[in-house]
This record gives sequence, C-alpha cells and structure tokens, in this order.
Amino acid sequence: MRHRRRTKKLSRSAAHRLALKRNIARSLFLSFGEREHIVTTKEKAKFVRPFAEKLITLARDKTLHNYRRGLKLLRDEDAVKKLFDEIGPRYKDRPGGYTRIVRTASLRLGDGGSQVLFGFVQEGAAGEAQPAGATESSAGSK
Repeated sequence: MRHRRRTKKLSRSAAHRLALKRNIARSLFLSFGEREHIVTTKEKAKFVRPFAEKLITLARDKTLHNYRRGLKLLRDEDAVKKLFDEIGPRYKDRPGGYTRIVRTASLRLGDGGSQVLFGFVQEGAAGEAQPAGATESSAGSK
C-alpha cells in the first residue's frame, strides 16, 4: 500500500524524475510569450504542476536570493531570466493557480497515452473580465 507516499514514481529513478521535472518546467517557461503552453501527458503535467507553480511564486518577488534559488532549482539561466523578467511580473497580483491543464482529444502516437495542453492561465480569464462594450480607450476617457 502507498500510505503516506505522496510522490508519484512515474516508473523512473529519483534522478530521472528530477530531470523530467526540470525539463518540462523549462519548456513551459521558454514557451511563454509565443504559444504559452506545451503538449505532454496528463500524468507528467500533474507531476510538474506544483514545481512550476512554486517557481512562479518565487519569481513574483525579484530579489537576488530568489533568483539564485530559481537557478538552483531549474538549472537553466535563460529560463530563469524569462521567469523573473516576464512571468513573475505578469502574475504579481495573482494569489496562485498560474497554470492549467486542458485535455485534448488526441492520443499519443506511440502508446496511446492521453495528451494535454499544459500552459499558463490568461490574465483576464480569472474573474477580471471587463463588462460588455467596455474598452481601454473608453475607460480612460471618463
């Protein structure tokens, strides 16, 4: 029985799981700005989600200490730079829930695994919708 065993093994060794977590998070962060999602399996997305969200929470406050913690966890300077310069400020006022997992109808070609889109939540999608007919230009003219 798996009582009190929180971590999913994913049929990998501990070092392989850590590398998988870092690589998927890195791919997600580097996709920010273009398509803002990656395609992966449901199990991998659910495994990586807490790690990615903790890194985004860390990036909301750009200090040298947090930047070095991000480098230690992610081990990729380009991804950490993008995380702290673009992703962190975008979610500065959001209390959590920065990523989402959306199922797709397609199955993976090799083994038929279920595929998902693992990506960022849009800023205006979570309760910040403007009323119908309101635009930025009309809101500023009042």
